[in-house]
Amino acid sequence: MAENKGMLLAKSVQKHAGRAKEKLLQNLGKVDRTADEIFDEHLTNFNRQHTCATRLQKEFSNYIRCIRAVQNASKSLMEAVAEVYESQWTGSEPLYAQTKAIDTQFQHFSYKLADQVLKQLDTYSLQFPEMKKKIDKRGRKLVDYDSQRHSFQSLQANAAKRKDDIKVTKGREQLEEAKSTYEILNSELHDELPALFDSRILFLVTNLQTLFACEQQFHSETSKVYAELEAIVDKLATESQRGSYTLKKINANSNPSSPAQSPVKTNLSIVNSDTNGVAITNGRTTTADLPPGVLYRVKATYKYVREDVDELSFEVGDTIDVVEYEDPEDQEEGWLMGTKAGTNEKGMFPANFTRPLE
Repeated sequence: MAENKGMLLAKSVQKHAGRAKEKLLQNLGKVDRTADEIFDEHLTNFNRQHTCATRLQKEFSNYIRCIRAVQNASKSLMEAVAEVYESQWTGSEPLYAQTKAIDTQFQHFSYKLADQVLKQLDTYSLQFPEMKKKIDKRGRKLVDYDSQRHSFQSLQANAAKRKDDIKVTKGREQLEEAKSTYEILNSELHDELPALFDSRILFLVTNLQTLFACEQQFHSETSKVYAELEAIVDKLATESQRGSYTLKKINANSNPSSPAQSPVKTNLSIVNSDTNGVAITNGRTTTADLPPGVLYRVKATYKYVREDVDELSFEVGDTIDVVEYEDPEDQEEGWLMGTKAGTNEKGMFPANFTRPLE
């Protein structure tokens, strides 16, 4: 058995040496080589197709890794949001649920990309190494065929002088065997390479349609979740502006620097009638020539756009006559009732969007 292995090894080495010599002679132009322009075109298409598939596979694998990295970052961010959003605030439970929904959407998205897109791309790409092996084998058999052809030509030239028909017959048999082996492989590749090249269109259409559908569904579903989160925060902003979560009560004489400060609570129900025609509200005096029912006047320091029909809109610089609520129980902390000067527009407005006129 060891002897057989040695013989096979020696034969293999001899073949490699013979092919190397034949290629060298062909490259030097000492001998001709069998040309096949149609196959060369198929080979060019195959190499281009292989290169494109390899790049697509590489970039898509990297894309999924990035999606999963974003998923982890998003999960950490949403956990932080849920933690800082206090439980007594409006929408705290829905917000927590929506932050979890974001992570679920990412999980489904990354799974679909890997299972429905990348897996099919991997299967498609597996064809190329196998086809490459067959192409390389065809190349080796072509060198063997050319080598046998050149050897037979030399043998014929020498045998004609020596009349050695036995060697010529054997050489012809070896040439026919080498030619047959090469032509079988060559014929198969002439069929398989164009079929593989044509398959790229159907594969890419199917694969890209799946990819884009996954993207569209993911972004559509996450958009809905983010819209819900935005609505929750908007409601919190409205309630905060109304003073629903104000803990520290500020006197009406305060002069806030921005509307982001806590709303002013103003007691409008205390009016001293013993001040000889001067009304007193929270320590501030107003002139007696104010219109009947007007407690004092304020000037808008910030623009405000009403959110309900019972509210008052105004621009920076507008003067507003502050009046009492018809029902004191309707008064909300941090909000005043007033009429915009020179108009019949009346409604509630946040006190810290204005400052009292001297």
